[in-house]
Amino acid sequence: MKRAAALLAVLVSFAAGAYVLPGGSILRRMVAERDELKLSSLRVEGSLSFSGPAVKEAGAALGTPTDRPEVQGDGVLSIRVPGRCRFDASVPDGNARAAAIQAGGRRRAEGTEVPSMSVLVSQVCPILAAGGGNVQDLKEALQQHLQTLGVETGRTGLARFGGEVAYVIGEMAEGRPQFWVYKDSFRPARLRYTDTANTAWDIRFLDYTSPATGEWMPRTIEVWRGGQRALRFTALKGDSRATLADKLFTP
Repeated sequence: MKRAAALLAVLVSFAAGAYVLPGGSILRRMVAERDELKLSSLRVEGSLSFSGPAVKEAGAALGTPTDRPEVQGDGVLSIRVPGRCRFDASVPDGNARAAAIQAGGRRRAEGTEVPSMSVLVSQVCPILAAGGGNVQDLKEALQQHLQTLGVETGRTGLARFGGEVAYVIGEMAEGRPQFWVYKDSFRPARLRYTDTANTAWDIRFLDYTSPATGEWMPRTIEVWRGGQRALRFTALKGDSRATLADKLFTP
């Protein structure tokens, strides 16, 4: 546990004398890179595991025993651009399914709500499902979303994450709301914030080199709560031209 925490810890390392782009420029480059992919409908199937604080919640929602270190199963992330997202979860030995949906800024759950799934959808949607406008409008929408989470978009720095250098938008102090963007690719890397219930969340976007998803979706998305990993979704199969019914995203 200590070793894993050390590997994933924030390694703040300002480059001496290095020029760091302002927050608005970083976000503009990020949404421009995403917009160039011309995505409309995405479906990603993969493995899913709930751990730590999410075991009891997921077990209760999916109808499976909770007296285990992890609840493992299958996940499906469906996205319709702009701004419609759905995440479905199931487990082999469960007797129920659960889903988190967001469309037009409105969220709901099918079955019993699992907080880590709701957080995944609520942050994946504005970050990875934006589109349908010009780059400036998309940048301003994302910037406004980050500001509602407490991210000070006028502050930037550099840090390392997963072995890569990343821009950090927000205050650099540990525990402050931050949005991280990989420096070389301008792809989303990490979002940290504290919600209105004073719960700290950390959403991590890992590895954009998987054959299953390529550059349009990270291979792995993790949701951490209070310093513990709650959810890990790893893509095994992806379709960037999926046909998705409107009813999947009914808010």
